[in-house]
Amino acid sequence: MKLKTILIAFVSVMLVTLLTLPTFAQEKKTTVKLGSIGRTLLDSYQIGIGDILGITTWKEPDFTRENVLVRTDGKISFPLLNDFPAAGLSPMDLKYNIEAGLKSYVSNPVVTVRIVNAVSQKFYILGEVMRTGEYPLVKHLTVLQAFALAGGFTEWASKKEIILLRHEGGKDTIYRINYKDITKGKDFSQNLKLMVDDTIIVP
Repeated sequence: MKLKTILIAFVSVMLVTLLTLPTFAQEKKTTVKLGSIGRTLLDSYQIGIGDILGITTWKEPDFTRENVLVRTDGKISFPLLNDFPAAGLSPMDLKYNIEAGLKSYVSNPVVTVRIVNAVSQKFYILGEVMRTGEYPLVKHLTVLQAFALAGGFTEWASKKEIILLRHEGGKDTIYRINYKDITKGKDFSQNLKLMVDDTIIVP
């Protein structure tokens, strides 16, 4: 009788373990994917006029500034470097340039550049996604990557009837996107590269 009870308990534990493993694996995969997108944002976003930056120099508070505005001439004001070019660069490029400029004043400067507020280049996702709103537009960002940034779809999303609104050539253009056709490899042409001020609507 005791052996039967032990066997039942063992089988129950194994079933619970097997049922929870897929969920854990899926959550782990999602975390890695979003981390990769985050790194892409840092490396690929093109700084533009009106953007607000945060610039930190490790152990050097005199060379650390929050809310640094990219002016209309494409430059920023920074201690000792005066008017420093920023527009058109990625945060990583600007980091390296500032480090090079500070070497005359700081021994082995380590600089971090953050996008505090991306004003110059944005796109928008509305409707049945997990996180609606505006997002910074990085180089070569596609529709599929935009869905990843937004956390994926809600359970009510109509993935075959997605709309992308784009203002180009003085007029508004509507692109219809079937998410399932893209993911099944039927029509990769629908995985469009996003442009400034594009709006994606997931009904």
